[in-house]
Amino acid sequence: MFDFDQSLSRLSGVTVLCVGDLMLDDFVYGEVARISPEAPAPVIAVRRSEMVIGGAGNVARNIAGLGGHCVFIGLVGEDDAGRALKAALAAEPRIATSLVVDGSRPTTRKVRFVSEHYATHLLRADWEEARPADAKAEKALLDAALSALPGVDAVVLSDYAKGVLTPGLIRALIDAAVTAGKPVVVDPKGNDYTVYRGATMVTPNRKELAEAVRRDARGDTEVAEAAEELRNILDCDAVLVTRSDEGMTLVTRSGAPVHVPAYAVKIGDVSGAGDTVVAVLAAMLGLKADYEAAVRAANAGAAVVVGKRGTATVSLAELRHRILPSATLAAEDKILFDWQELDSRLNGWRKQGLRIGFTNGCFDILHPGHVRLMAQARAACDRLVVGLNSDASVSRLKGPERPVQKIQARAEVLAALEAVDLVVVFEEDTPRNLIEKVRPSVLIKGADYTREQVVGHDIVDAYGGEVLLVDLLPGHSTSDIVRRSRSTVNS
Repeated sequence: MFDFDQSLSRLSGVTVLCVGDLMLDDFVYGEVARISPEAPAPVIAVRRSEMVIGGAGNVARNIAGLGGHCVFIGLVGEDDAGRALKAALAAEPRIATSLVVDGSRPTTRKVRFVSEHYATHLLRADWEEARPADAKAEKALLDAALSALPGVDAVVLSDYAKGVLTPGLIRALIDAAVTAGKPVVVDPKGNDYTVYRGATMVTPNRKELAEAVRRDARGDTEVAEAAEELRNILDCDAVLVTRSDEGMTLVTRSGAPVHVPAYAVKIGDVSGAGDTVVAVLAAMLGLKADYEAAVRAANAGAAVVVGKRGTATVSLAELRHRILPSATLAAEDKILFDWQELDSRLNGWRKQGLRIGFTNGCFDILHPGHVRLMAQARAACDRLVVGLNSDASVSRLKGPERPVQKIQARAEVLAALEAVDLVVVFEEDTPRNLIEKVRPSVLIKGADYTREQVVGHDIVDAYGGEVLLVDLLPGHSTSDIVRRSRSTVNS
């Protein structure tokens, strides 16, 4: 079983070489409220615009966003767009760039006009010259790539058919990478994929696959058969077919095809999703992940970026949250030892108009009674904060042989409960100071307390909050569990 949690934490040590077609993506956002009197065309009232690194450069940005390092090699013209791209890449500390300048061609630039209200692309304007790099530029690109190859863990060829990835450069770089034992991931273009022969993995979309093998590829079976045909033609280890809302299909040299369903997400913009896929694939293969694990990670990364506007990237935190079960992430998301971080959490909830609840305890050995308490407490609020006694505090209250479990273990078990939104550790014998800081709308304790016995009831009463006593599940007590376990050991 592949350990995603451990492996994702190692992405910062991965370096990927990316060679491909760099472009400047310019997004112009506005609203359309009328048709031009000059022609039957919509008029966009521009509200804002943004320029980002696009094309193969977006692969580099995604690798850097994951915490890895990228050596990026591409081609620009001697123009404003080229200078803007140079400056933008120079500002990326995790991207080492080698750009070949060709003054005879423009830097590829795409301007998209987008209706913000409808999240729809109205028009795209392109500046480009899609001809192969000349012999001088091709040699400079290849020399830079071969020079970088020994220091990287994986290679991406990001082909947008703008001229950087000439057949000669592709062949030389794949052969060199294979000889060096480096995995090569190809995001292909065109109908003749034989130029990518020998690559480790090729990633066409469903339409590109059908065109490449000249056959239908619609359902799971047809897609898998077409992918296997392409894999045999290219003699590559794997073909990954991206299928939009139908997910992805992986075919490898051995084993049955793997169909990975798409995540259910609200689509914001699909621009650059393929860049994210190959970036995550290359980074994972650079970690020596198996193909299926790499594909599942790439599928999760794509789900993140299609929910964003524009040419987007996925961060390591976003990828982890998409892949890993919420309970795995609970410790880092929900546990606070430092109260200085508490205000920002609470302020965010209050700005959303959320009702904040609070309960507390030692929770030394979590039992069904505790789970019942948390569920009922969460039902009374929108966000539940649990105050947790520190180890020293528990010892003072329960005796020197307590707690049975140390603070980190107790906090992690609490945080894994769906009903709990935040666990805050306090050092005092009572949570009074913490209650004053949280200022909950509702203070919840078990019905084994009277209202007057609840620590902090006076604080909450003073600002008009509510004190709620919830029924407990009979027959469950941590102290009884501890006594029974010790008597069993001693008998």
